[in-house]
Amino acid sequence: MYTSTSVNKKIDKMKNRNYKNIRFTMLVCLGVFLFTACDRDFSDDVQFATFSQNGEIFVEAPVGLGSDFYFPFLNAKADAFSVDNDEGFESNSSIRIDVPNADDPAGGFAGAIFRIDGAGRNLTGFDALTFYAKASRGVSIGEFGFGQDFLENRYQVTTFGLPLTTNWVKYVIPIPDPSKLIEERGMFWFSAGSQTTGGAGYVFWLDEVRFERLGTVAQPRPGIFFGQELTEQAFTGSNLVVDGLLQDFNLGNGNNITLAVAPSYYDFSSSDNSVATVSELGEIAVIGESGTTTITAQLAGVQALGSLELTSSGSLVAAPIPTRPVANVKSIFSDTYPNETESNFTPNFGGSTTQTTISSAGGNSVLTYANNNFTGIVFENPIDGTDLTFLHIDVYVQNTGTEIGVQIRDVGANQEVDTDVNTGLPIVDDVDFRFDVNGLTVGEWTSIDIPLGGDLASQKNNLGALILIGGPNFIFDNIYFYTE
Repeated sequence: MYTSTSVNKKIDKMKNRNYKNIRFTMLVCLGVFLFTACDRDFSDDVQFATFSQNGEIFVEAPVGLGSDFYFPFLNAKADAFSVDNDEGFESNSSIRIDVPNADDPAGGFAGAIFRIDGAGRNLTGFDALTFYAKASRGVSIGEFGFGQDFLENRYQVTTFGLPLTTNWVKYVIPIPDPSKLIEERGMFWFSAGSQTTGGAGYVFWLDEVRFERLGTVAQPRPGIFFGQELTEQAFTGSNLVVDGLLQDFNLGNGNNITLAVAPSYYDFSSSDNSVATVSELGEIAVIGESGTTTITAQLAGVQALGSLELTSSGSLVAAPIPTRPVANVKSIFSDTYPNETESNFTPNFGGSTTQTTISSAGGNSVLTYANNNFTGIVFENPIDGTDLTFLHIDVYVQNTGTEIGVQIRDVGANQEVDTDVNTGLPIVDDVDFRFDVNGLTVGEWTSIDIPLGGDLASQKNNLGALILIGGPNFIFDNIYFYTE
């Protein structure tokens, strides 16, 4: 028998259950509505998640960088960075960088990046990185910049040789195209050595490091290929790179500044994609068997100075495969042998017009030189050639009468390779062994073996570089020292 109380309780339970079911059904319907509405345009009032727009990097202390933000370069002095609480620009603290002596066993230079430990920042509202700096003595700092994150370095910017004095001075590094920096983690970086102080260490300080919108950065003048109008022939399957990416700005105070900028700031184009294509990273792929195309670029809508007129010459036959025993060889550049040392194939000597690219031909890497007047191959570590007797190079040319001067340089008593090749005067500190490569057959590989004799015979234990003169167009492969 049901009492009125028990009936009321059951009715209340049913009401509660029905309410829960109705609420669940409404939530399901709402979810279905939202999902089915996904093909509609979002309202202009919708706000998407954004990254921090704070431009400050160091003001009295690091700002929003997280707990793990300082990353030194390889072989740099790891503890060069500290916060100095006794020195600052109109403040009580600053970044202190202790640049070591050149012979410091803990690292011969100071260099590092400041990378946000976490999500990046939206820097689209700024037009420059600014900071105050001074040094313990007048000195030129090798490199300052931003956008280097040890990941892709996608939007890296570099300025060279900023002069610091013993007084606080404000410095400005413009942003090539702020619209690109939607989520940037590489806030700041530097590299400082003692090249301008005779190997002696020093200290410099940085303060008020931040991104700003100055409104005075003007007259952007981007360039590719260092602003040169180049002409080059390349073979099908070759891969080249757009280099010499620079941008000049006027800072509003009458001073100009030149920046080296990453390719991702540019919009590259090829006038004929059936001949060659160019990627967003400036990587050129020659795909046509014949034809000519012109590679150009823009940066933030401004046409870049410089271009490359590229003509496809069909397929390049591979260079002869070396057969000398590995034990008898110290290789500089070859797919057959391991390299004895890393080398800088694009040293960009002052006054050089050379464009050097490492290309692929028939699955084999080759060095292509265009518009060469003088350039070099500088070894990262000197090579002991005491027991070696020859330098071997395979050479390919496409023009009759091509002649190439090869200079073999050792590391002199100053522990540097003298690279001023303009005067032709004898090198005081280094042995400068010269050899003329001529009599080359057009359209074929020619193997050259240069004897390591003459003045070089008694000073082969610290070979440091090859200097290449003339040409102006040629291809190298299988560069190695060997003994019989």
